[in-house]
Amino acid sequence: MSSNASKLMKRSVGDKIFDTVNVVIMLLAGIITLYPFLNVLAISLNDSVDTVRGGITIFPREFTWQNYQTIFGYESLGTGLRNTLIRTILGTGIGVLTASMLAYTLSRIDFQARKWLSPMFAMTMYFSGGLIPGYMLMRHLGLIGTFEVYLLPALLSVWNVFIVRSYIDGLPLALQESAKIDGANDLTIFWKIILPLCTPVLATIALFIAVGHWNAWFDTYLYNSQKPQFTTLQYELMKVLQSTQSSANYRDPNAQQAIASVSPESIRMAITIVVTVPILFIYPFLQRYFVKGMTLGAVKS
Repeated sequence: MSSNASKLMKRSVGDKIFDTVNVVIMLLAGIITLYPFLNVLAISLNDSVDTVRGGITIFPREFTWQNYQTIFGYESLGTGLRNTLIRTILGTGIGVLTASMLAYTLSRIDFQARKWLSPMFAMTMYFSGGLIPGYMLMRHLGLIGTFEVYLLPALLSVWNVFIVRSYIDGLPLALQESAKIDGANDLTIFWKIILPLCTPVLATIALFIAVGHWNAWFDTYLYNSQKPQFTTLQYELMKVLQSTQSSANYRDPNAQQAIASVSPESIRMAITIVVTVPILFIYPFLQRYFVKGMTLGAVKS
């Protein structure tokens, strides 16, 4: 009796040690994960003159909003934010719709052309015309200096198509067959059966597409640098950072005066927070779908 009690006691102590070690490891992992973000936030809220001294960890030594006032004092930032929001919303919606429609078509067994269309689409993932031919194509299509240049080139992603098609292939074929017996056509099957069942994978690719549009700035530099009405947030923030580093002149005198009192390091960290926070607010709403979408193909029956 006493030996059994001692075994239970030893097991209980071992379990406690195991749980304690797990908690310590998870706390360390959490601190290591959160520290870079907290450090960036602290520097962005710290006085720029004091930032040059270094040594800032997760709390600002001299709290100030000056870095953010400098960024939001730039005259074209509002226009860039509006265009980026419109671009992200429209681009994400169109991208998800086109990817899901093409994926459904390629997943159909009775679609004979999928045998040669799939390799053709896959080839575009490995080969491209290059930067100069791409620019010449945009100019030939009359997209230079237009808002459509943000949407049409990113209309379809082959990678997203293959992800959605793989998910659709994993759905029971009997659902489509029973719907056809009930008189549903292909469009009805797609809208009322396939799309609702594909919510996890569609949310996953929607997050990828939205982040891509939100962070894009190089296409603005190539195609719309001479069109301030079509500027984007990332492009404007890039210009703010470059102007701060090179002490270039601003058109806005308020922003020019503000730049004199900040450092490139502080501006860089403030810009990082500005472009990251919106994605951090969106991700929790898509997390449960994101996990399901990323585990696609992990288990095969």
